[in-house]
Amino acid sequence: MANLKHLLLAGLLAFSAPALAADTAAFDAFGGKAGIDRLATDFVTRMEQDAKIGAFFKDSNPERLRKMLADQFCAELSGPCTYTGQTMQQSHARFEIRREHFNRLVEILQDTMNVQGVPFWAQNKLLAKLAPMARDVMHNAERTGLPVAPLAPPPKPE
Repeated sequence: MANLKHLLLAGLLAFSAPALAADTAAFDAFGGKAGIDRLATDFVTRMEQDAKIGAFFKDSNPERLRKMLADQFCAELSGPCTYTGQTMQQSHARFEIRREHFNRLVEILQDTMNVQGVPFWAQNKLLAKLAPMARDVMHNAERTGLPVAPLAPPPKPE
């Protein structure tokens, strides 16, 4: 009887172990940590240079932003990283980010992943992890009570 219990327990553990293990296939498809670092570097450069959303990044620290994005992407893809940055709501609270800004950022991320050769299925895996964060990124100053950083400098007085 004891042998049967051990056998059943061993069988249950054998079948549940793969379910408990992190699925790192997408992380690997991104090229591991080095590939995610390259992606984040290219992504930050493209966002900063973009005519539609570049103004949001004019006062940012590009190296810190690159590191935070790389850590976040790595963690979301079950890689060996921990994201230690602010919540999405905290880090975007002072910006009036609208749907068109968010959509442009996603387009830039998709373009960057294509250029980096990330397979489509792996792109979808990351995008699916990031999508729920949209509501914390897109919001308005009335909800947060924080001042809003303008997209463009105010006009010069005449």
